[in-house]
Order: sequence, then structure tokens, then C-alpha cells
Amino acid sequence: MSISLDLVDWLSLFAHYLVLSLLTVGGAISAAPDMHRFLVDERGWLTDPQFSSSIAIAQSAPGPNVLFVALMGWNVGLNAGGIGPAFLGMALCLGGIMLPSTALTYFATRWGHENRNRRGVRAFKQGMTPIVIALLVATGWILAIGSGHEPGNWRMWLVTLAATVIVWRTKVHLLWLLGAGALLGWFGLI
Repeated sequence: MSISLDLVDWLSLFAHYLVLSLLTVGGAISAAPDMHRFLVDERGWLTDPQFSSSIAIAQSAPGPNVLFVALMGWNVGLNAGGIGPAFLGMALCLGGIMLPSTALTYFATRWGHENRNRRGVRAFKQGMTPIVIALLVATGWILAIGSGHEPGNWRMWLVTLAATVIVWRTKVHLLWLLGAGALLGWFGLI
């Protein structure tokens, strides 16, 4: 895939990630549906497989889970013409997603800690829980559909439900579930 990006496009990429940074409640992965909309559907800078692979590769690598954002920027840059643009794309996406949220988190955490007994602070924390869960479910949906799984694939949804219940009700480590999912996929069962 080859694309052409000018200065306005690069600034648009950076600005989009600056805005998304303030919506990443629960981590950068919670903004993946909008990243998909912007990069794949709206701009066409990445393909569905590139988008899904960026998340899968970065999530399987050790380190912070925000690395998938850098990998998306890297892929946009590679599609735009090589290693130089790849480093630029990586820096813009990662810088855009990290700068505002880091500053906001720092100042909000200091304020929240000083005012932790206020009713409004406690209500805010409780109110954010369903929002984070909904964003993570939307991310899972985008990843499932983008990797070729159809909404009617009952095996995939059964495995998803089983994994959800196991995580919720037991102390089984997530790596065991990832390994089980990999084996099911390897044998072609899901």
C-alpha cells in the first residue's frame, strides 16, 4: 500500500491523537475503535489487516500496552514512503497520545488525591467504570470484525463469553487464556 501525505495530513494525524489522548480512559486501547475509524475507514492510511496486526504485535510484546499506537504511526509512515516517514509517524502518534493524557493524569491525580473524600470525586470514579467497560467491549468488537470473524461466528462468541466468566470469577492468569485461545485458533476451532 502506498499513500501520499503532505504537511496538513501529518498535522491532522498528530492533532487527532492529541484529541484521542483525552478520551483514553482505561488506556490507549479503549480508543482503538476511533483510531480504526480515522486511519482505516476515513483516511485509508492503513488496511484492516495492518490495523489489527499493529495491535496484536504490540500487545504480545513485552512493555507498555500503548506501543500499538507507535506501531500504527510506523505503519502509516511506511505506507507514506519509507523509514524516515515511519519514524515521523511513530513520533507523531505516540507523542500525540501521550502528551495530553500524561499531563492531565498528573494534575488530576494530585487534585483527586487531595480531595479523595469528596462526594463528587467518589461518584466520578464509580461512574467511569461502565464507560471503561463499554470502550473495551467496542475495542474487542472492532478487533474481532477486523480480523475476519463474522458477528454470527458462535464459536468465537462462546470462547469470548467463557474467557470473560473465567477472568471475572477465578484467579486464572490471563496468559493461560491467551495460550488456550491460540491453540483453539491454531487447530481452526475458532
